[in-house]
This record gives sequence, structure tokens and C-alpha cells, in this order.
Amino acid sequence: MQRLLFTPLTAFLGSPCLRLLVPRVAPRTQCGCSCGIRRPLRPGQYSTISDVALQPGRSTVSLPSKAAERVVGRWLLVCSGTVAGAVILGGVTRLTESGLSMVDWHLIKEMKPPTSKEEWEAEFQKYQQFPEFKILNHDMTLAEFKFIWYMEYSHRMWGRLVGLAYILPAAYFWKKGWLTRGLKGRVLALCGLVCFQGLLGWYMVKSGLEEKPDSHDIPRVSQYRLAAHLGSALVLYCASLWTSLSLLLPQHKLTETRQLLRLRRFAHGTAGLVFLTALSGAFVAGLDAGLVYNSFPKMGESWIPEDLFTFSPLLRNVFENPTMVQFDHRVLGIASVTAVTVLYFLSRRIPLPRRTKIAATTLLALAYTQGSVLLFNILKSAVWMKASQRPYLRMEQPNIADTIDDNHKTAPE
Repeated sequence: MQRLLFTPLTAFLGSPCLRLLVPRVAPRTQCGCSCGIRRPLRPGQYSTISDVALQPGRSTVSLPSKAAERVVGRWLLVCSGTVAGAVILGGVTRLTESGLSMVDWHLIKEMKPPTSKEEWEAEFQKYQQFPEFKILNHDMTLAEFKFIWYMEYSHRMWGRLVGLAYILPAAYFWKKGWLTRGLKGRVLALCGLVCFQGLLGWYMVKSGLEEKPDSHDIPRVSQYRLAAHLGSALVLYCASLWTSLSLLLPQHKLTETRQLLRLRRFAHGTAGLVFLTALSGAFVAGLDAGLVYNSFPKMGESWIPEDLFTFSPLLRNVFENPTMVQFDHRVLGIASVTAVTVLYFLSRRIPLPRRTKIAATTLLALAYTQGSVLLFNILKSAVWMKASQRPYLRMEQPNIADTIDDNHKTAPE
């Protein structure tokens, strides 16, 4: 019986995989005779797994620092991927106009979707009490409501998954002692940002559920809150990805030349410009400003539209005038693609590691792909808007429809 029990245990304790979990063993020293004598062990050093197990209060063993960094880096890489998925799913939710289908927020209660017909009817009746149904979807059927409800439900559940992906492993790694002092601060900030992101999402949705008796516009969420929601998600994604790659990839030692410093500063400026362009895109989505002008490179018949400064005070036009918002987004998009192109050619003039050159090439390809997709959508939406969006625009903002008539020479209704 002893042989059956101890032989597999001995083989397991001697396996290479378990050696990572054992702290350093004191080396043998020769004493001049045939036997080897171990040096005295300092506090915290153990010679075998058995010694570790026998220590009072020692229930876990820390990984070596490099192995722990790899584990934490891979975890944050997965987390950044979940954040990217949440951004994509949020975009799909926005395109399907599903964001206002769930009219309340409960952290635990809403995780269980309606199952019976009575529950669905009750959920649909709650939705019918809010402006989106009364003004836009008053003829919606229960089957159509289920579709938009499940779209918003999937987005919210994915958000909870993102929160768990950050908080639970963070607590585990903290308890195991796998986080350095610097990493603890970063991980705390990332977990706090995840919680803030969830609260900000509901704060954004709530703005689209408010009753506005003096307005007959299409109900929509605040473009300011939408931009804040997207911006915080981008910050969370970039911070997680940057920390992950800093742990997983070795840092190159490059000579600090004037050209390298100039390239680094230009790369930081380009990153800020791309971030600002993304935020301006949130204002375009929040105001449906993409439907105002559907030609490129001109906006209608002119390079600079006449209705850029129709709101007062003038600063309101930057954030609330659909024409100005689309104009700003176009200018920022062209500037971003230009900056990425310049960054690519600057990187080719400096001897850089292969990994950096691949990153610059990938960034250039993504920038032009994004620009091409945006241009395709602008030109395609001109035909789609004429066919299906004229009643929508008339109900929302008559002045936008009139602008389209004047600038695009569309057929009179």
C-alpha cells in the first residue's frame, strides 16, 4: 500500500513543472570528504516541497518574478481583448438602435432574461412607457422588441463579463503575491475604471429615457455621455494592452538619438490625434450627424458648408450642430490618416527593431482601411438615406432635411 501511494507522489514532486513553484534551494558545498553538506538556510528558504508544506501559515508559494509577469501579462492581454469586444458590441447595439430597449438597471436581477410570455409582455409594457416607443417605435411588435432587447442584453452581459475578467484574477494575483508594487497601482486603476465604465454606461442610457414634453425629436442618448462612455473604454483598452505588452515583450535598448526622440514625440501626438478623432465619432453617432451630408470630399456643393455656425453661442456648434460635428470629424479623420502616413515614413528612416517596423506597417494598413470603410459608408448612405430616412429626418430635425434638399439637389417630395 505504501508503494502504491508514495511512488506516484515521488514522481509528481520531481516533475519539472513543479520546480517553478519551489523557492531556491541552497547549493551544496564540498567539505573535503565524500559527503555533501548543505549551507544553512536563511529564513524563507526551503529545501523541499515537504519543508514548504510544513511551514506554519504558508499555504501558497510565489512564482518566480519572470513567470509571474508572464501570467499577469497574458491575463491583461485577454482583458484588453474583452474590452475591444465590448466596444464592437456597443457599436452594433448602436447601429440596431437597441440601446434604450432595457429601461432599468439591476446588477444581479437583470442577468436572468424573461422566459415566459407574461414576463415578455411585462417587459414590453415597461418599454412602451418611454419616449422611444411613443415617438419612434409605436408600431413595434413583441417579436421586434425581443430582438432589440436581446441586443442590449448581450451588451450588458458582456460588460459584466469584462468586469469579472478584471476583478477576480486581480484579487487572486494580489493574494498570491504575483503583483509588484507598481503593478498593484495599475491593476487597482484598471479595476476602478471598469466599475466606472459600467456606471457611466447606465448614466448614458438614462439620458435617452428622459421625457421631454416640449420636444418631438427622436429620443437619443446624450452625445456628451456617449463620448465619455467610448473614451473611457478606449483608455481602459489602451492601458491594459500597454501594460500587457510591457510585461510580455522585452524592451529594446536603443540609442537616444535626435531622430528617435522626434519619432517618439510624433508617435505620441499621432496617438492623441487618433483618440480625438474617435471621440468626435461618438458625437457624430450621438447626433446622427453622418446623415447630414453624403458626398466626399465636398459637403454638398461646397468645401465649407454655410450652416457651420447656426447655433449660439458659437462653441455650441462644435458639440451640438450636426453639420459642424460631421465637418470636424472629416477634418480630424484626414489629419489622422496623414499623421499615420508621415509616422510610417519617419520610422523607415531610422534603424528600428523588426517588431517596431511591423507595428508601423500594421498601423498604416489599419488607418487606410478605416478611411476606406468610412468613405464607402458616406457614399453608400446617400442612396439608403433617400429611400428610408426621409421620414426619420423630417420628424427629427426639419432643418437637416431642408439642408439636404438644398445641397444635394434631391428630388422634391
